[in-house]
Amino acid sequence: MPSLRRPRAIRPGARIALAAPAGPLDPEALESGRVAIERLGFEVVVRDDILDRDGYLAGSDERRASELMGFICDPDIDAIVCARGGYGCHRIIPALDATAFRAAAKPIVGYSDITTLLLWQRKRAGLLGIHGPMLEKKGALEGETGSALIRALQGTGPHPRYAGRALVPGWGEGRLVGGSLTVCVASLGTPWEIDTREAIVMLEDVTELPYRIDRMLQQLRAAGKFDRATGIALGGFTDCDDERYPEWTVERLFDDVFGSLGIPVVAGLPFGHGTENMPWPFAGRAALDGARGELEILESAVTTR
Repeated sequence: MPSLRRPRAIRPGARIALAAPAGPLDPEALESGRVAIERLGFEVVVRDDILDRDGYLAGSDERRASELMGFICDPDIDAIVCARGGYGCHRIIPALDATAFRAAAKPIVGYSDITTLLLWQRKRAGLLGIHGPMLEKKGALEGETGSALIRALQGTGPHPRYAGRALVPGWGEGRLVGGSLTVCVASLGTPWEIDTREAIVMLEDVTELPYRIDRMLQQLRAAGKFDRATGIALGGFTDCDDERYPEWTVERLFDDVFGSLGIPVVAGLPFGHGTENMPWPFAGRAALDGARGELEILESAVTTR
């Protein structure tokens, strides 16, 4: 695995490319996001075919891979914000060039299915990324969320501290890794398999019933992914209730799976598919305070040097 490197921070007026490496886009949400980025003082670049559709994909594998690699290799593009998750990143990984990613050292932003890209580039290119908001719904980049994303891309302002709910006391420090629970489990056995050693494991998901969340957490546990973790930080688990089995809430699952690990656990942190999706540096260092229910970011995702 290559040594870790932080991508270059962007400057005011930078050119930010919008890419669709996974699922198809809603035109109104795309336009809303484009306008929001321009209002923040940046130039937006999109390909003419970004709205292509092939069922649950944003066009063919070739289109999506060439779009992403084109933006990586274009010296006039300063950062890439993925427009939507859904599914599709697994399909284009073989067409991506890790050496080009590392040489370009551009910040890539996304979550959900983009977890695959963040895991892959951390493992194969040795690059930090930004787990953060995309353009899958109108207004996603407005307000404090958009401002926080720009600070993350520019490496400005104090490192954020995010508040959640204390579940298991303790204190742990490590690099942040994770994202979509479903996608993290799907990485097992691949060349970009999630590496949780000495890491704070960040997990979130959407529309997954408790028994499916249970199965995925048990798979990660059986794979040894919690054995050397320094903490568990849980974001939104949105629309994950099951009226048939109301006694099995996600909170109960968290206590059942994580309660005996002997490391701090914090839930309800503001990232994921819910109303809040604050950015955090993928593979950046952070500290988790299980007693206070806080996650403190210790390292920027980008370098200003």
